[in-house]
Order: sequence, then C-alpha cells, then structure tokens
Amino acid sequence: MKWNSTKSLSSLSLLTLSGALLLSGCGQNNNGDSASNSGSSASASPSGSGSASASSDAGAQMDTTPITFSFFGADASPNWNNMQDDVGKAITAKTGVTINAEYDVASGGGQSKIALMAASGQYPDIIFAKGELGKLVDAGAIIDLTDLIDKYAPHIKAMMKDNMNRLKYSNDDQSIYAIPTNGGVNNQYFDATGGFEVQLRVLKELGYPQIKTVQDYENVLKEYVAKHPTTDGQPTIPLLLNGDGWKRMITITNPGFIATGAPDDGEYYVDPTTYKAELHYKRPEEKDYFKWLNHMYNEGLLDKDTFVEKDDQYQAKIASGRVLGLISQEWEYGNAENSLKSAGKNDETYGHFPVTLNDQYQDHELQSVGVDFSGISITTACKDPVRAIQFLDWLASDEGQVLVNWGVEGKQYNIVNGQRVIPADVQNAKVNDNSNFAKTTGVGLYTTFAPHYGDGVKDSTGNYYTTNFPDQIVASYSDAEKEALKGYNATTWKDLFPSEKDLPVKEWGALYNMQVPTDGDYAVIYQKTQEIVDKSIPKVILAKPEDFDKTYDQFISDLNKAGAEKMEATYTDLVKSRVKLFTGKDVQ
Repeated sequence: MKWNSTKSLSSLSLLTLSGALLLSGCGQNNNGDSASNSGSSASASPSGSGSASASSDAGAQMDTTPITFSFFGADASPNWNNMQDDVGKAITAKTGVTINAEYDVASGGGQSKIALMAASGQYPDIIFAKGELGKLVDAGAIIDLTDLIDKYAPHIKAMMKDNMNRLKYSNDDQSIYAIPTNGGVNNQYFDATGGFEVQLRVLKELGYPQIKTVQDYENVLKEYVAKHPTTDGQPTIPLLLNGDGWKRMITITNPGFIATGAPDDGEYYVDPTTYKAELHYKRPEEKDYFKWLNHMYNEGLLDKDTFVEKDDQYQAKIASGRVLGLISQEWEYGNAENSLKSAGKNDETYGHFPVTLNDQYQDHELQSVGVDFSGISITTACKDPVRAIQFLDWLASDEGQVLVNWGVEGKQYNIVNGQRVIPADVQNAKVNDNSNFAKTTGVGLYTTFAPHYGDGVKDSTGNYYTTNFPDQIVASYSDAEKEALKGYNATTWKDLFPSEKDLPVKEWGALYNMQVPTDGDYAVIYQKTQEIVDKSIPKVILAKPEDFDKTYDQFISDLNKAGAEKMEATYTDLVKSRVKLFTGKDVQ
C-alpha cells in the first residue's frame, strides 16, 4: 500500500499558513518564500534563547564555488525575484549558491506539478513538496537525509536534537525525507492573525463592543450596515467569505471547528482521549455553526456572491474598503489589506477576535502542534547532495537566520547598543508596502529553505531571531489599530485569545502532514468525500431556512454512503500510530 501526506488542499492549517506568503522552490545541480520565522544554530535554552553550540567548522569548510540548484515550491511566491534582492545576493555571496526556483501559482499545493514529476521521473534538485511529499517518496525520488544531517549539518542537527522522532517518515519507514521548515521550533505566539475579523472603523463607531460569540459578531455587523448601507457609493458588505477552490477551507469550513472549540486537524476531528477520528462536519455543534452561516446568508448579511466569484474578485472587494467582516487569516487576504494600508485607509483594515458558537467553547487556534511542519527535501536528481545539505545548514546557522529574517545590516537593520533595530523608514516600507519590500529586500522570502526557531527565541547575543516580538509587533501597528486595541484594554490581538500556554501540545502534531494511503480504498473514498463537501457546503449555506436540516443531514448521509466511516477507521489507526512515533506511547 502506498502512502502520502494528507492532501494539503483538504487540510490547510489556519495557523501553519498564517503569517504572510509561504515560499519554496526547486534546484538542479550546475544548472521560499515563507512567512515563517527564522532559526538558530543551536538548541534553545530553558530561558528561550538559542546558544551557539553547533560547530561552525562545517560552514567554514563548505565549498563556495558557484553552483545552481533547481527548486520547486508547492506554495505560490509572488514576490520571488530570482535572488536579485538584497538577501538573495548576500546568500549567493556567502555560499556560492543560486536558486533557480519555480513556484506553484495554480493550485497552491503543487498537486498537478508533483504528480507530473512522479510520473515522468523528472525532478528538481530541492523541493518543498508540502502535502504531496508521499507521492515523491513512493516514486523513489527523495533522498533519506538522516546520514547527511549527521555528517554535514551541525546547525540543523543541534536545532532538531529534541525532535528527531518527529522528522521520521513513519513507524515502518523511519527515514528523514524532509526537514521541517514551514514553522518555527519553540515558537511563541505574540500576536493573533486569524479568527473573525472586523474593520477598525466599525469597532470605533460602535464603542468597541464585546465580540465573543457568533451572535455578538452578527449584532456588530448588522448594526453598522444599518447605519452605513453604502461605502464610497457602493453597497456595504457585512460579511465576505471566499468560496473559490481550496480557499473555502480557510474561510468557510475550517472555521466550523475553530468556532466550536476544536483544534485544526484538517478535515478531521480527533478525540483527544480515544484518538478516534471522524470528518469534522459530523459533529453536531458544527451543524449548528453552518446553520448560523445559513442564517447570515438568508438575512442578507453574507455576501450573495460567496460561491460564484473568483479569488481576485473577493480580494478586490476587500481592497475597496466596503467589507465589514471576514472569517479568515491575514495571509489569505493580506494583499488586499496591504492595498488599503497603501491608500492610507488604515481604519478599513481588520482586528481579530476569537469568536465561538457560544460561550461554552474555547478557541484553540493558538494550540501548538510541536515540531511538525512541511519541509524541504533533496531529490535523487541532485548531483551534489552534500553541497545541498551544507547550503541548507548554513541557512540554519545564526548568520543565515539573521540574514533571512532581518535582512542586511546597514540596510534593513542596524546594531544599536548591541540590539538589532529596524529604522523607522524601513519599518514603514515593510508595513505599508510589504509586497514591494519583500521583493526588493528578500526579507522573509527564504525561510522555507531551512529549519528555524520561532518567535520568542533569542540568539547568543540576546537578540530575537525573528522580527516578530512584542515591541516590534506593536511598532508595526497603525494608529488606528493601536486605538482599537486600547479600546479592548489590549496591547496585541493575541491578548484577546486563549493562550497556547493553557492548551496542551498536540500529541499527533499537524495531521495535514501525516502520511495516508495514496492508492486503494482510502484514496478513492477521500476524493469522493471531498467532492461531496465541495458540492454540499454551498447547498447547505444557501438553502432556505426551512430546508437547512434536511440538506445538512443529506450531506452527512452522502459522506457515509461514499465510505467515510471506513476511511475514518483507517485514519484513526494512522493517528494512533503517529502518537506512538512522536511520543513513544503504546496506543491501543
């Protein structure tokens, strides 16, 4: 039986993907752009600092003669500038490496391109395969990195020393086929960038009302649109969701479990005691959530074009400033919001709230999955895998991580009294013209290429590895955003959310990275259930109120008829196996 990662488009994480655009790439010997945070060359100390314990000898001995690696990234990277940015030029000067990158701009998950690679046997040198890694493993295209890490990657080895079990492919195949890069080791959340969003002008005019439940949220949107039915001569839109393709998960279906107190496990809900998995739509409380969306549509509060317009139309509506509410993540609508910022319309940007169906639920968006992210792989096409792993390891060093996160000293930051400081003009450019800033500087475009520490981890100089720490986050807020937060007696949006410190690290990690069968019954059933979800969710939300129950019940019946229960039993076994691999527990 073949295995593959759970399809990324069916299980995109709200948090894993939060934080700007994710980047990755491909390479070919002699021939990412990610919003994740950077890492260090050493393990974190109990105080949260990284100590430079990894040897620098490997970096000193690294060959720096010019070489080009081809690279494919399963996420889009619209700001990629062929390494002709400040950071890219510095990377090439230090390592001799140039990345010839191709990114998936069509599906956002690399499905078609990677399937073609697996069928043709034509691979890039380096790949960020996301949820499609299993297809390449099945095809024999990915190198086991275990020995390469041990011999040539001291920085990666030191950083991952406490999490090596989480890098292994499975209990049966304990090879390391990918090094986690799409997330930070020992990450702390200093801000919240998802949840239910409301425009700052709405909050101000209504006196910063309580927004904790969907009823609170509805009341706010209804009250404001009644006062302001138009915005700049166009109809004001109370609530806008994105039903175009895979993004329906981010704004429509995933919020069903977030608003009802469940963590993000893709298309499944896992019982934390029994590890039993089921499609999350089957939970009675989620039926109530979708009934609320149905109510919002029939009340005229949910945009009528939700399931017919394309992503660019959705983004254009947000950029117009007439959308009062979203249910999404900043990375999903960030370009449209940046347009508002560039136009000086900061009061039409958004605040974030942990809205739940009612007060009996707790938002789990900030729950940690531990070290379990999509990662970077080296393929069998790479003619110099030693050079490739040394390149990745250099990016994981202190020098590499400061460069990819902060930029070039003297350009994007300065050292003042031993502290890295971003000048005001650079910070303004970063906040108000982020796309152009990323494209010209390269800051944030290369973290997909190497593992890294998350927010809150300090290097040996006492500086944070990433630029996402409280003082810097507050400095990035507009005056309108600071005013709104003050209205809620908060410093950052995270202050309004349950703390990750109160939520246990998930024993099974991020299930959208878990390997599942790629052939046989599971794959067939999974595809059928996804088709049913795509077809049925619009029907459920757009149904007449009196038809909602029978429409939703038919949706669940169709899932079961397609074999969902058999698929769920297989998935339950896989979850239990994963818990055993990650924790060593003997799970029955």
